[in-house]
Amino acid sequence: MPLLAEEEAGSVEEVLDYYQKGVAAGEEALGPDGFEEYAGRFWGFLETRPYMRARAGLAAVLWRLGQHQKAIDHYQAMRKLNPNDNQGIRYVLAGHLLARDDIKALRKLLKQHEDDGAAAWLYTRALLAFRENDPGAGKLAEEAWLANSHVPGVLSGKQPLVASIDGYITLGGEDEAADHVEENGQAWQATPGAVAWLAEVTRKLKPRRRN
Repeated sequence: MPLLAEEEAGSVEEVLDYYQKGVAAGEEALGPDGFEEYAGRFWGFLETRPYMRARAGLAAVLWRLGQHQKAIDHYQAMRKLNPNDNQGIRYVLAGHLLARDDIKALRKLLKQHEDDGAAAWLYTRALLAFRENDPGAGKLAEEAWLANSHVPGVLSGKQPLVASIDGYITLGGEDEAADHVEENGQAWQATPGAVAWLAEVTRKLKPRRRN
């Protein structure tokens, strides 16, 4: 049910209700014993996944409704249940923390995944560096661009948002860029000069040659 919520519901409030019911059903199905047994490796068990998907959906809708702290609390709780973060919760959470200027929590999150080379992660690091006038911001932006060159264009509105056709994200693709902008665009737009800066520092870059 949670996966179909946004297609079936007529309003965001109805979507919220779908996800709330999905989370409640998951909590009942797993029970206290299930949470205790699976905690720390939640996604590794198939029976936990409907609950985790529903909770991620719930957090996303809460954020959309302006209930930002509640959304962040859900994302943080999910990461405690599943530190490996198979769902990629960290990418959404990082953008939200930056949008709320919770830099302390963001730094802690970034440190937990220092070796993450995903485009969303690299762009978030670049934005944080720009906001703090870090001299290494330009280099971080270049690394992010090499991971996905479409993000600057999508952020500036020069490229359209291209949704994934099959639900899977193409690394380096337009759908990955759209996903990042949809989840983290607010943080970019809220930072004066950030979008123009990103466009300028990446304007003359060329993709790495493939061996």
